[in-house]
Amino acid sequence: MWELAPEIGRKIIAGAFPIKAFRKPRAVPDTLSGTLGRVGALEVRLAATRKEVRKAQRLRFKVFFGEGGAIPDPKAALTRRDADKFDAFCDHLIVIDHEGKTRGGKIKPTVVGAYRLLRSDVAIKKRGFYSSTEYDIAPLLARHPGKRFLELGRSCVLAAYRGKKTIELLWKGILAYIRAYNIDALIGCASLEGSNPLAHAVALSFLSHHAAAAGEWSVRARRELHVPMNMLEASAFDPRKALAGLPPLIKGYLRVGAKFGDGAVADRKFNTTDVFVVMPVAEMDARYLEFFGGPCSERRAA
Repeated sequence: MWELAPEIGRKIIAGAFPIKAFRKPRAVPDTLSGTLGRVGALEVRLAATRKEVRKAQRLRFKVFFGEGGAIPDPKAALTRRDADKFDAFCDHLIVIDHEGKTRGGKIKPTVVGAYRLLRSDVAIKKRGFYSSTEYDIAPLLARHPGKRFLELGRSCVLAAYRGKKTIELLWKGILAYIRAYNIDALIGCASLEGSNPLAHAVALSFLSHHAAAAGEWSVRARRELHVPMNMLEASAFDPRKALAGLPPLIKGYLRVGAKFGDGAVADRKFNTTDVFVVMPVAEMDARYLEFFGGPCSERRAA
């Protein structure tokens, strides 16, 4: 989904790795510089230090490699962090439990949820979008010159926190980010657990028949990776049961009006089957925009 010799990993531990690899998170608008939402002991905001980014990476390692069966490369295995070349220039949205506890029972703020955010203006200057490694998104971007895209990626939540509160806080953070940067569309890859697409025939067929992106928002998996999603006829499954069986993240995307690209991608390194998500902000369900981030009219003009 989303490689370095062991000696490089040792240099990281020893502090000999080039400092630019852990550059301080970039400055953000004032509206994003503090708390973006809070429910009880849970707070959502952008990571403000290198240490907080590392905490998000450790959470990702725990979820992706510890729970999901992803295969760590030597660097990840040594540092116990999921990190790649994109992290240095992305913003990192985190949920913190201020009453989290260590194994010894000591109260310690703990990062329990995370999202990686990459804007198109940053992607153009750097290494492009992560999702372009699996999907041909160039035609989509070309059809919308001047539009501001935001790629959502590396989403994860600690098992004990996978409930309504954490998900709602993450969405509050995303909506605040959308408004601060006047984002026009959200894109990214979402995953189903397990890298055998045939095991997800019902889920993939449901998305293909009932939530396919079309026309100017259509996107197709790269030719060499493309796995057809419409494996079953629409009459061969119960759409309500298919919807209920989808991962919470994908169901959440559907609720706000997301559409899905043509073709799934088997990511064997991360043991997932990926689908492409596209959400034009203007077409997102206004009820959810208002619930998570206030009235749509608050979105500033370009």
